[in-house]
Amino acid sequence: MVDEAPLEPAEPGLVPRGEGWFVLNAREARWMTGAFGAYTRFEGESRFAEIGVNIGVLEPGQPACYYHGEADQEDFLVLSGECLLLIEGEERRLRTWDFVHCPPWTEHVFIGAGEGPCAVLALGGRRGREVIYPASELARRHGAGVACATGDAGEAYAGLPPDDPAPYREGWLPGP
Repeated sequence: MVDEAPLEPAEPGLVPRGEGWFVLNAREARWMTGAFGAYTRFEGESRFAEIGVNIGVLEPGQPACYYHGEADQEDFLVLSGECLLLIEGEERRLRTWDFVHCPPWTEHVFIGAGEGPCAVLALGGRRGREVIYPASELARRHGAGVACATGDAGEAYAGLPPDDPAPYREGWLPGP
């Protein structure tokens, strides 16, 4: 039998404590904000071993991260709003309910677009840890690219301030 992981306050919001199953409403989870929007990962100190899950919220013009490719599959579903997908050197406009599948090493990044926030559900494998941040002029034009290619996330994001805990803000997610 698998035990339930209790939820505990993690100013602001809730996180699971330890291993086990749990139910956590996204609006009640711990959120973080920073240079690349707002997000929740639904994790506490214990990270999910096999699949990463998060919801990211982007304002118009705000990238979700730096343009990259990684060793594991990733999949994305636009929950609300509009965004621009930079993928393999191309631009694609996305809207609510568009689904994006990225096999391993697919270079990509999402950038908020439209008139308001865009919420994107992200799911990704966690078997491999390798990542590449290619030097992409297209990504740099959108504020989402590194100047020099690297395989080191610490190097890619050097100089950026750490993300800050933040309470859920009404309007980030669709629905009541």
